[in-house]
Amino acid sequence: MKTISIRQAAPFLLLVIIAGASLFISPETMFDGNGQYNSSDIAWVLISAALVFLMTPGLAFFYGGMVNSKNVISTMIKSIVSAGVVSVLWIVVVFSLCFGESIGGIIGNPGTYFFFQHVVSGQPWAGAPTIPFAEFAVFHLMFAIITPGIVVGAVAERIKFTSYTLFIVLFSLFVYAPLAHWSWHPDGFLAKLGVLDFAGGTVVHISAGCAALAGVLVLKRRRSHLFHIKTRPANITYVLIGTGLLWFGWFGFNAGSALAASGLAVSAFATTNTAAGAAGLAWMFFDALRGKKPSVLGFCIGAVVGLVAITPGAGFVAIPQSIFIGVVAAVISNLAVEWKSKSSLDDTLDVIPCHGIGGVVGMILTGIFANSAVNGVGADGLFYGGSAFFLAQLIGVVVVVAYSFTVSYGIFKLVDYIDPLRVSEEEEEQGLDITQHDEELYSYSEIDRIVIEQKVKLKLDKEKIA
Repeated sequence: MKTISIRQAAPFLLLVIIAGASLFISPETMFDGNGQYNSSDIAWVLISAALVFLMTPGLAFFYGGMVNSKNVISTMIKSIVSAGVVSVLWIVVVFSLCFGESIGGIIGNPGTYFFFQHVVSGQPWAGAPTIPFAEFAVFHLMFAIITPGIVVGAVAERIKFTSYTLFIVLFSLFVYAPLAHWSWHPDGFLAKLGVLDFAGGTVVHISAGCAALAGVLVLKRRRSHLFHIKTRPANITYVLIGTGLLWFGWFGFNAGSALAASGLAVSAFATTNTAAGAAGLAWMFFDALRGKKPSVLGFCIGAVVGLVAITPGAGFVAIPQSIFIGVVAAVISNLAVEWKSKSSLDDTLDVIPCHGIGGVVGMILTGIFANSAVNGVGADGLFYGGSAFFLAQLIGVVVVVAYSFTVSYGIFKLVDYIDPLRVSEEEEEQGLDITQHDEELYSYSEIDRIVIEQKVKLKLDKEKIA
């Protein structure tokens, strides 16, 4: 019988302990709302939550189509598994850390909603008075799920599955939860400073982009990147499918953040679609301007950058200005990708320039183009005379970038100490699908597999001799 180490047994044992502890939590009666709930708002936010969840498999297809064919499954599952890990963590403690009673504007009291206590029976959230508090909690869960899934694109093709799963746990507790509390809890210190982030420019995209940079620096370069070996995307069709699902789901991401079936939701829906379309075109046309052929990947990546950039201001900027935001974000991210390709930074799928820089650009442009006529609880940006608000946005960006990168770097280092992040050279060359999961995108016979393994061994031996 194969010996099981404590490291291998720990994840299952921890899940069993959580499952056992849940038996001692008393059921609660749903707060009836006393006539204050609005059925249209409930329906819209439920649909929006489902749309945001759809973005996670969309992201998996988007990333899976761009990596090498031997790493498609391993890349996709790292995004998808976040749905399992974060869903459990959210109920146990992460929701409480995000939206529990504020401790100095820094973090929520973990005991406020521990194991979702007082959520089902709780009064509606102040910013969402017409929907049940539990629905508000479930909607925000979907944001927490996709955020660590975004980081996958930067560290793909070389990170161990078990190590990345541990990273998801620590990132959710020590990066996502504090940022969500700072920005979205009324007592959070960034919210009190006047920083506006409608749907996650800082909490989701900048945090993921900075974590991606930290992961890339800790993991170092892939062998293919080190030796300048060009690899082609596994399946462009997957990228198109992923883009479509992300674009579709983003309507829930941004318009759903109005937390009501309202005119604000309509405006956020329109700004989201407009920025994505403008950015996709800008990326593709900018490539053509520099002598490249218009590509499917170019339009898809550009559209996602536009969606990222409009996220913080979707409910604060007017619809016409979303065109400008999409175009500017696409051009800046495109140039950043070009610069990165000439550097030693091995960000596999350009998470840093697309999500990190895209999120920063979106936050700054929100500080310029936000208008209180669009959203009465918003502010006027620099373009409309709001210099104080613009300064607040800049401060928010600097704080979030510094915190996200520093803590994520520490998390990656800690995970590497507990369970080494990097797969072996042989595993990397053979592909993570088969070495990490014993599954593969395309089926091979046993003879084919032996031949592939022998070729990998021979290639590595030759490189070591050379």
